[in-house]
Order: sequence, then C-alpha cells, then structure tokens
Amino acid sequence: MSSANQQRQQELWKKYYETRDPSIKQQLILEYTDIIKYVAGRLSIYFGSNVEYDDLVSYGIFGLIDAIDKFDINKGVKFETYASLRIRGAIIDSIRELDWAPRSLRKKSKDLEKVYAELENELGHAATDEQVASRMGISVEELNKTLQEVNMSTMISLEDYLEQNYETGLDAINENEDILPEKRIELMELKDILADSINKLPEKERMVVSLYYFEELTLKEISAIMKVSESRISQLHTKAILRMRAKLERQKYLLLGS
Repeated sequence: MSSANQQRQQELWKKYYETRDPSIKQQLILEYTDIIKYVAGRLSIYFGSNVEYDDLVSYGIFGLIDAIDKFDINKGVKFETYASLRIRGAIIDSIRELDWAPRSLRKKSKDLEKVYAELENELGHAATDEQVASRMGISVEELNKTLQEVNMSTMISLEDYLEQNYETGLDAINENEDILPEKRIELMELKDILADSINKLPEKERMVVSLYYFEELTLKEISAIMKVSESRISQLHTKAILRMRAKLERQKYLLLGS
C-alpha cells in the first residue's frame, strides 16, 4: 500500500473516531471491502458448492461494520488483523444460524473420522480412498459425495475443537507460566503430533494444507496452483482435516488416559 493511501486511511480513522459521522463510516467500509473478499475466499474452501461465495461476502459485511464500530485507534492494533477476525467470526456465526448441520450430518463426520483413525492406526500410514470406502461398505463415489457433504461440519467442529483445546490452553499458559507446566508440556506434545500428522498426509493433501494454513492462500488461488477444480481442493482439505483431527483426538485420549 502506498504512503498516500495509508495517510488517507489514517485521516479517515481520525475523523470517524472524533465525529462518528455515518458518511465517513461508509468510506471506511468501502476502503476495507477487500478484507471481506479475502476472508470469504479463504473460508470458501470448506463449503464447495454448498454456500455461494457472494453469500459469504454478504455475511462478512456485518463483521466489517462491527469491526469499524468497535475498533480503537489508540490501542496500536492493525485494523486489518482485527477486522479479519471479526469478519471470519461473522461468517461462521451466520452459517451456524442457518442450522445447516443436522444431527445425521454430524454423525457422518464423526463416523468418517473414526474410520480414518482406525485404518491409519492399523496400517501405519495414510489410508487410501478405496480402503476407507471399503471399511465403510460404500463405493469411492459415495465416499466422495459424503466428503463433500461434511465439509462445513469439519470447519465448525475443528474451529470449536481448537478454541476449546488449544487457544484457551495457550492463553492459560501465558497467564500462569509457573502454575501449569503439565498443560504446557501437553500442548507442546500435541503440537508435535499435529506437525507429524501433516508430514504424513498424502502429497496432495499436504500441499493443500501448506498452501492454505502456511501460505494463507484462498481456495481460488490454491485451485489455480494445483490445476484442479475448487471442489476437488475442498475435498482434499476435508480429508486432510479428518485425518489430522482423528490423530489429535487419539492423542488427547491417550494423554487423558495416562
């Protein structure tokens, strides 16, 4: 971003902070609409054809408006970072409110996760589509259809899992460094398990995870790099998440049982 653009944004924030003028707020919304498009593009990896990209953008607008209303220019936090979190939260909340994940769909996701966990524990390596389908008593075509159906379920449950088991735990460690050494060790072990599970993913799934989580690319960008359809990228991502979540859950069980 040019220094002129930065200066313009700073002036807009200063005026809005002082006046709360609706017309200036509208200018700020227009100024930062690209953040919505970026976050929506990132989240679209979970939805495939189930939710339109334009719908994700429309849900994200509420998050941007909320971010502008609540942002404090005196705290030294970069607005883009703050807004991205608010926009992401608004999109996920909107999806939740649609009640798109019936109990049967959540059960399918858990069944898939269990099969991946059992097979890969038995085999000692990543299970193929044929092996997973065979264990479930369905065809590979039916497996692919099921993976597409559980995309969104994978996102919400992984999001909740990370909030409950990682982010909260890390915060607690930061605040109580001398009080929770066992928790710190546990989280370090789980981090190692996650890194190991990523390394053991099939090549294409590992590439999707790397491009999405480490390079922070959007679904469209990953699709262009790997030269496959966006729905195929979503499917590879879903399989990778199911494998990783199964290993994390197994490790969590072993730690609690020990």
